[in-house]
Amino acid sequence: MPALLFLTYPNKCRIPVGAGRGLGDGCDGVLAGRTGRRSETDVSEPLPQPLPPLVQERLDALRERPIEPAEKGFGSLRGRVSAASMAAARPPLTEAGLVFPLLTLRESALAGNLAAMAGYCARAGVALAPHGKTAMSPELAARQLAHGAWGITVASIGQLQMYRAFGFPRLLLANELTDTAGIAWLTGELAADPGFEAYCYVDSLDGVAILDRVLRRHPAGRPLPVLVEIGHAGGRTGCRTDEQALEVARAAQASGTLTVAGVAGYEGTISGAAEGQVPAAGSGLREVPGEVAAFCRRLRGLADVLGEGPALPIVTAGGSAYFDVVTRELTAGGAVPVQVIVRSGAYLTYDHGFYGTVSPAGRGAAGAPALRPALELWAQVLSRPEPGLALLGAGRRDAGFDMGLPVPLRVLGRDTSTDGWSITGLNDQHAFLRLDAGAELRPGEVVGLGISHPCTTLDKWRVLVVLNDDDLVIDIVHAFF
Repeated sequence: MPALLFLTYPNKCRIPVGAGRGLGDGCDGVLAGRTGRRSETDVSEPLPQPLPPLVQERLDALRERPIEPAEKGFGSLRGRVSAASMAAARPPLTEAGLVFPLLTLRESALAGNLAAMAGYCARAGVALAPHGKTAMSPELAARQLAHGAWGITVASIGQLQMYRAFGFPRLLLANELTDTAGIAWLTGELAADPGFEAYCYVDSLDGVAILDRVLRRHPAGRPLPVLVEIGHAGGRTGCRTDEQALEVARAAQASGTLTVAGVAGYEGTISGAAEGQVPAAGSGLREVPGEVAAFCRRLRGLADVLGEGPALPIVTAGGSAYFDVVTRELTAGGAVPVQVIVRSGAYLTYDHGFYGTVSPAGRGAAGAPALRPALELWAQVLSRPEPGLALLGAGRRDAGFDMGLPVPLRVLGRDTSTDGWSITGLNDQHAFLRLDAGAELRPGEVVGLGISHPCTTLDKWRVLVVLNDDDLVIDIVHAFF
């Protein structure tokens, strides 16, 4: 039997991480505007339950799969380890046979973030479809399902195919779908499995026509649910006017191959304070929550105009920076009851930079879930060529740098303050660490770095090591980039 991690809940039994939660439980089905909010004393995080059988079966197989020596950090092990064997052995990080640099996940932070966000959503009366593009990890997504996620969000048909390959039964493609081969594949999946649910966006008559044309050639046996996407000036995709959105909705519903399931939007690009941009001092960041609120009120109002259908209309938004504002505005009530779904993804790993500043907790928002950074990049000291300078063996090929440089956290194996230390630059395989000239740090020692913007660090790794708070390797997860 494969080794399992366990989460311990106060006054409850220990729950194996491999255990999941069926769709339809937890936050799923809570009606915003009908039930209203619940107090923190009424609702705790959802209790994990078994995963869908197909997901569990395929994750069990992945857990036993040998890790190829071509994976970063695993070359010395020559394919002799798997996630299951490494978890059973529980070696110290420095004795696991791994080579540096190495990206790790801190289990205590992961477990806390999962529980905190699940509890937040339950109290707020919203469903969570966490964005799977952040880590592209079926193991991590399965843990999110186990904590009550409504489904998993993806950004492309290729990402949807990856999660579907692991049996995930409900996937939200938070983007337009115009790839004819991808549409044909999706219709085949829908036709073959009546229990599989997939959603995508539409924002134009052309987009509706493409979907309709392929669906007529490759019948799915049922209409494909679509969400009409609302955008804003200077933003990404999405209808720029409500009139355009209504026209697209009417065309989709009239097609016969599509059904309008609700409305969607993305607030992260408002005022340039988006994932992908670093808000500078004086950039107007303080005004962004108000603009996000206005955008969400527009989104909620459009759901009222579309009216009720056979199922509750979905209203979805919410990146990882302003999901508190999204939750407040979309659950404020309206003419028709709706199912509010937030799509935050970076909450799971959080970070030591951008999200630590702009997230609800970083902004000091009342009731924000308490999140901790889980990602750490470990790099060896290669050289001390000058007083006050150390060169570490990690660089742009290992860590994101689009929203801030890595942050020195600690030296592995000893209690050394890193106050005043900073990474001032990255080359492809080198990090420039500035520190006091007399600071004790020798070649061969290993420095732990925090990162900013997890998306552009995770996509540089395909296998991640999970550590407990004693720096023992207790698990391995995969990232299918």
